[in-house]
Amino acid sequence: MAIADVKEYTHLTAEEVEQLGAELDALRTEIEESRNSKDADYIYKMIRLQRGLATAARITLGVSAYHRRTRLPGAVVGGAMLGVAKILENMEIGHNVMHGQWDWMNDPEVHSSNWEWDTAQPAEQWKHSHNYVHHQFTNVLGYDNDIGYGILRMAREQKWHPVNLGQPLYNAALATLFQWGVALHDLDLEAIRKGEKDPKVMKKQLKQIWQKGRRQAVKDYVVYPALSGPHFMTTVYANAAANVTRNLWSYVIIFCGHFPDGAMHFTEEQIEDETRPEWYLRQMLGSANFEGSEMLHVLSGNLGYQVEHHLFPDLPSNRYGEISVRVRQLCEKYKLPYTTGPLHQQYGQALRTIIKLSLPNRFTSGDREDVMEGQMEVARGRKSAEELGSRRPETGKYAAAAS
Repeated sequence: MAIADVKEYTHLTAEEVEQLGAELDALRTEIEESRNSKDADYIYKMIRLQRGLATAARITLGVSAYHRRTRLPGAVVGGAMLGVAKILENMEIGHNVMHGQWDWMNDPEVHSSNWEWDTAQPAEQWKHSHNYVHHQFTNVLGYDNDIGYGILRMAREQKWHPVNLGQPLYNAALATLFQWGVALHDLDLEAIRKGEKDPKVMKKQLKQIWQKGRRQAVKDYVVYPALSGPHFMTTVYANAAANVTRNLWSYVIIFCGHFPDGAMHFTEEQIEDETRPEWYLRQMLGSANFEGSEMLHVLSGNLGYQVEHHLFPDLPSNRYGEISVRVRQLCEKYKLPYTTGPLHQQYGQALRTIIKLSLPNRFTSGDREDVMEGQMEVARGRKSAEELGSRRPETGKYAAAAS
């Protein structure tokens, strides 16, 4: 169910939407004015931790390769440390630095204009496709290429084609090769299919992707393995395992923030003459969080607070936890749903949507649509969360305003 008029759907008046926007603006200002050395220390600590893990992993892989007894354990331990290091660099550091979350420190090394992350997509292209297109047009059909990454049908309003029958396979390939799927993101595969892509722009982008991808491949599969001497292939396998681990983790985190039940899609009509408060409201309705420990949130780049990230993408990620408390209070005040749940549940719902939408609409039910309506009923106080859960046990737990 794509929403064309968010105000009508939420039953908020224009004045209430403006008031909500003013309160979110005030929250933003409060966080901006309270940024301090503790926040700076946090990101510097993360960078030191990540670089220390990566260095220890490379040393472990290189040294253990020369001893038969330590070769296999060293490859496992080194590959695991390298995988965690790559996850930290991509999620909590690279993603957030390039959002401009740490630009206020005026450190040229930790600045969105200079950071180049350890993945196949050039930073310049990512900042356009993600920072601008995705965050400006979050979950708007026809605008946001994150809805299916050009290969998956993720909304019932998207036209079905027989090629969609292969979605479970495409999804598995996307998850395994996620950094390469992201690398192609700014190309806009849909525009290419329709012949709307400027050939000169496409040529420039492909050249950038080739150069960045080649550097990544040479680093991980030639230079570092060469340091292992005769056991070159052991390090190649360990590096490949680390990259796949990072790819799978990043994929799961991203899909958990955008496609669980309750994360709404929107039509082009919704963004016509959209005001800043209306944009805020769309971000709140189009995003989903997941719950977990502090370590889980760090490893996910604090994207377990996806609602807060979509509201304030350039505020420091270590502050999202405290921001989330205030956002939930606003949801209660304005009777809006706040979609959250355990990580496994959120991904399970996204995966179910992928599988179901591989078929034409006539063969499937609209579970996500029922849940959206149910969440609004709970938020408005017309139903309890228990009543919703007992009526639709397969949808799991939803944290709505009244629950």
